[in-house]
Parts: sequence; structure tokens; C-alpha cells
Amino acid sequence: MTDDLKDARDDKHNSPGSVVYNRFVASANDTHTGPTTYRLYKKRFVGLVALIVLNMVAGMPQVWFGPIANSTASEFGLTLGQVNWFSNVLNLIFLPASIAFTLMCKRWGVRTTCYVASTFVVLSAWIRYAGTARSISTNGTLGLIMLGQLFSGIAQPAFQVIGPFYSETWFGLKSRTTVTMLIGVANPFGTGIAQLISPLPGTTRTSILLLSIISTVLAPCALLMSEAPPTPPTYAATQRNPSVASLMRALIGREPKANHTFMTIRERIDFTIITLNFGIFAGVVNSFSILTSQDFEPYGYSNDTAGFFGATLLLVGLLMAGITAPLFDRVLTHHLALTCKLFCPTLGVLWLSMIWAGQQLPILKANDEGALYAIMALIGGLSLPILPAALELAVELTRNADASAAILWSAGNLLTVLFVLVENALRADANANPPFNMHRALVFQGALTLAVSVTILGLHGKQARRQLDEQRLEETKREVAMIGAVSS
Repeated sequence: MTDDLKDARDDKHNSPGSVVYNRFVASANDTHTGPTTYRLYKKRFVGLVALIVLNMVAGMPQVWFGPIANSTASEFGLTLGQVNWFSNVLNLIFLPASIAFTLMCKRWGVRTTCYVASTFVVLSAWIRYAGTARSISTNGTLGLIMLGQLFSGIAQPAFQVIGPFYSETWFGLKSRTTVTMLIGVANPFGTGIAQLISPLPGTTRTSILLLSIISTVLAPCALLMSEAPPTPPTYAATQRNPSVASLMRALIGREPKANHTFMTIRERIDFTIITLNFGIFAGVVNSFSILTSQDFEPYGYSNDTAGFFGATLLLVGLLMAGITAPLFDRVLTHHLALTCKLFCPTLGVLWLSMIWAGQQLPILKANDEGALYAIMALIGGLSLPILPAALELAVELTRNADASAAILWSAGNLLTVLFVLVENALRADANANPPFNMHRALVFQGALTLAVSVTILGLHGKQARRQLDEQRLEETKREVAMIGAVSS
């Protein structure tokens, strides 16, 4: 039997629709307390689908105004800087909201957390649309859309930080990374869809109405969420969910060594390297998605084409993540760190190549836009596969699923705000050729990503949680075999 769990659906003693594995469980002092039943419930897939949909919906508002930034500014009498803040406000609220939802998840559970976040999604949708009324002033429009975006920013981290915790709680060793991938890339997938469809309606008002309808229709998926299963699937899932404070203590070396959340100096260094690289690359991808139309329109590209560039990056990345995540679960099980070491420097070089692409934009538009699509596809194809690898490595290093995810996602969102502000300041003036081009911004992001990517070479990335799970599994198999031999 190669799987961690055996399918026992035909066993009349097992509950319908579950997968069962009988094993001995080690207690805190490593003494066996007798056989118990570990199960994988089919119900886990319902919650997985719900979390994927909710992450997609929550991710859409972040870049919705990116491809239509210029038309939004002209239609509502706003500046491009003000339109950029529709995305910045989501990223700024992410850190406090992620901490709040992490604490809520630990206290009241996954289901209640999703209910609250989904309520914010619906409220944000219609507050945002109220800002498009023709009867209100420009300041009124700015205020209401900003408030709607703020509510979206409050909701978004709830679904993202739950991902690694949900995969650990409901899924076994051979599917955890795949599940983390599916939940983790659902948010970028939502942003990719947003970049494709936000320019399609005839006006900005209609585009915002479309976002409101999508949010209202899909937010009730939160009703499909469930709490932890009656019986956990792995040894890691039996451990008490550690607090945010325990991770903070571990990061500064104050966590007691007896606790399973204790982090060695090497693990703390590795977690810092992962957080830095995750934050930089997530920030660059997000800021690029927000500023796509402003990057390309000075050279004559339409809103639709700019949206297609951003969508190519995200959707190709989604496809590659779907291909690589099962490999991480079953083939490259112990090579998450090696994958990051290979992909991150390559990504740094690709972002650096955007400096050259920026210089050639007028030529590429006239002759070969395919080169730009190729660069976007390569960046996306390498960026999204390392997202679940980084999230899983963070859990391996900290043994704290939701708190570590909150830190990584917060780093990405805060750096997104910083990059948008810096790149907006680097925009050329009206006398440049072409006016208001973003070439200096491309230089900034290319040089920064390449410089930071080198730090990933210092990553060790020991997968302590997986090693413990595998050790417990092997011990159990030997004990079961001994019991079988004695019984016969």
C-alpha cells in the first residue's frame, strides 16, 4: 500500500464517504495509547472548492481598476494617483486584518471566520457601486469607492491565511501541498480574471456593477465551509493550533525548547529569507498587475491589451502551479527549498529583462507583441509554482500554519503598497517621450528583484513537520505489522 491512508469505503464499520487508516497515536510523552482511526472525509473537497471560490472573489477588487485606471480617472474626474489608492488601501489594511482573522479563526473557527469575511465582501461590493452614482460629487465618489475597497481589503486576508491551516486540518501527507497550492493561487487567479473582464463592459460604472454582481452571487459559498473533521488525517493535525504570540516568541528565540513550535536559529534565518523573497516577488507581481495600463498605454497599447498582458502572467502561472504542486506532494517531496533556489534567481533575471522590453515597447507594438506575451508567460510560469512551496516551507519551519501564512501574505501586500507608491513617483513627466512613461519604474523593479533573489541561495529549508509525520507513519506501520504477526 503506497498511500498514507487506505480506502475503506467497503468496510461496514466505517462511516460512508470516508477514507480510513488505523494507527497508534503517540501521546506527548511518546507512550502509545492504543489504536485510533484517522480519516480523510470526502466533505473536505466541498470546503476546498468553497475556499477557492471565496479567494477568487476576494482577489478581484485588488486589480480591478488596474486595466481601466485611465478610463476610471477620466470618467470620475480623479487623478491616476487617486485611482492607484483603490488598490493601495486593500494592501495597507491587510496586515491588521490578517492578524484579526487569524485570532478569530483560532477562537471561533474556520466557518465563522468565512461568514464574517463574506459579509464584508458583499458590503464592499455595493458600497463601491454606490460611489458611481451620477448625483454625487467627485469627492463623494472617491470616498465611497475607497470605503468599498477598504471593506474588500478587510475580507481578503481571511481566505488567504486559512489555506495552509485548512490543508493541514483536512488533508493527508500526499495532498497537502496541492491543496495549499489550489487555495493559494485562487487569489491570483481571481486577479487574472479581473484583469480580463474589467475592461470588457462599456463604461467604468458598468464594470463596477459587474464586480458587485459577481461578489454577491459567489460570497454565499461560505455557507459550505465546515470546521475541523471529527477525526484528523495526520499526526500534525492532532497538534494544538499554536497562537500568533507563540510564533512571535519563536522568531525572537523566546519559545521554550520543549514546545513543538520552538525554532532553531537556522529555522529563523530561513523563515526570514522566505518572507523577504515572498514579499518582494508577490509585491512586484501585484504592483505590476495594478499598474499594467499605466505601464503600457503611454506606448499606445489599449486597456484590453494591457489587461491581457497581466492576465497572461497570472493564468499561465496558475496552469504551471497546477502541474507542479502534485509533483511537490509525490515526487519532489523533500525539495521545496531546492525549487525556490532554482526559480527565484531565474525570476530575478526575467524581471530585469523587462527593462529591455520597456525600451523596445514602441518597436514591439509595431512588430511583435508576442515577445511581451512570452516574457509574461515565463514570469507567471515561475512565480505561482513557488507560492505554495514558500507557504508550505513556512509551515514546516514554524509549525504554525495560519500565523506564518499571515506574515508572508502581509509582507507581500505591504510591499505592494510601497512599490506602487515608488513606481508612481518614478513616472516620467509630460515632456518625456512618450509622456508619462514608466520606464524608470521597470528599472526599479528589475534591479530590486534580481538583487533580492540572490538571498534565496542561503536557504536550507529543513522540512521538520513532514519528517515527523513520516516518522510517525513508519512507526505505526511497523506496529500494525507486529500486531498482525502476533494475531496470526
